[in-house]
Amino acid sequence: MKDVDFASLLCSRLCHDLMSPVGALNNGIELLADEQDPEMRAQCLELLGDSARATANKLKFFRLAFGAGGGFGDLIDANEAKVALQGIFGAERRIELGWMVAPEKLSKGAMKLLLNLALIAGDALVRGGRLDVGAETTGAGLEIAIRGEGPRVMLDAGLREILTKGVPNGEIEPRAAGAWLASTLAEESGGSIRLSEPAPEVLMIGAVVPRN
Repeated sequence: MKDVDFASLLCSRLCHDLMSPVGALNNGIELLADEQDPEMRAQCLELLGDSARATANKLKFFRLAFGAGGGFGDLIDANEAKVALQGIFGAERRIELGWMVAPEKLSKGAMKLLLNLALIAGDALVRGGRLDVGAETTGAGLEIAIRGEGPRVMLDAGLREILTKGVPNGEIEPRAAGAWLASTLAEESGGSIRLSEPAPEVLMIGAVVPRN
């Protein structure tokens, strides 16, 4: 797949994810302009605040997971990834986040890989649940472990194929942009991604980023 194809997929994915909070901002402003009742105006302002926070949280996550900020070789505080995940999987998603990342700093590539795998696992928790994100440095390199558990876990077969076998020759959908990036990052680092067998309530994703 060409870089321009990935850029198109990524733009489509970002626009789709931002449509809801930005649309809610627009609706809230329209309601506020026409509403005179103090109680209703207060509700409109609350809606605007929630939508603004959701938009900011998504942008913060997208910058780390997909963006070029920080320079290619720079190390980034791992806590930034934790904050970004907490923002995108907020209370409305009903997902509890467990954080067990040992390194204080991660390379930009490792952080993108971790965030994209965590996003895929979190999206698979269609009815909420718990998302545990772990990473540690071993003799083999950086080992990443993601575990999602909930009443219903659904990982699309196409995403599973991209993560384990790479990008197919045919067309892929915008929602697969994160899987495409994760697969590419793992391949370019000389690492690999492993997934647990399909199960209704648990999903485990592992990745290894070898030492340079």
